[in-house]
Amino acid sequence: MKYLVLLLALDLFALSIIDRPICFDQVRIKLTKDYIQKHYGLKVENIKIKPRIIAIHWTGLSDFNTSYNRFANVSLPTDRADIVKASALNVSAHFMVDRDGTVYRLMNETNMGRHIIGLNYSSIGIENVGGNDNKDNLTPSQLQANIQLIQYLQEKYKSIDYLVGHHEYTQCTDMPLWLEKDDNYRTIKHDPGIPFMKKLRLHFPALKSCDKGTL
Repeated sequence: MKYLVLLLALDLFALSIIDRPICFDQVRIKLTKDYIQKHYGLKVENIKIKPRIIAIHWTGLSDFNTSYNRFANVSLPTDRADIVKASALNVSAHFMVDRDGTVYRLMNETNMGRHIIGLNYSSIGIENVGGNDNKDNLTPSQLQANIQLIQYLQEKYKSIDYLVGHHEYTQCTDMPLWLEKDDNYRTIKHDPGIPFMKKLRLHFPALKSCDKGTL
């Protein structure tokens, strides 16, 4: 047991996070509040969340800067016709992991980001650069960085008890944490893929998924 604790401590110590914040001005905050009210039926004074879920994604792009720029602006890019009807609020995530495993923090960890339908109000999002053309091409360095980042978040937020891949979110509709009020608001997602999530879950057996048997 002492050896396991030491390994965990070493992993946490090895994690380096670079702050590279996206724009989160008053306009984005208002759009987030509007999203919360429209989709979750909650009128809130702030956009703070209690993290319960870690949601894993890929960006669908192979370059960090291009991926980052997709989230940087307040409003959705013009090519996001699939979700703009739901809100003009741009998508975002709390962290982005580059191909070499470098971890960037894009926003306050306890502000709500728009990254996973139905579960935004309780989840921290981790984006991984890659997955272009829906190819499962995330790197071993990204896997290790995700493991260390999840360990860091678990240690910091004892409330976290779920680990969800973006492609699994439609399995979560019976969870008490699922808040989406629009039954027609769904999109098809492939990220980050079954193999990546299987590898991650080997390190976090205590974190629940959305499968019916683990609710």
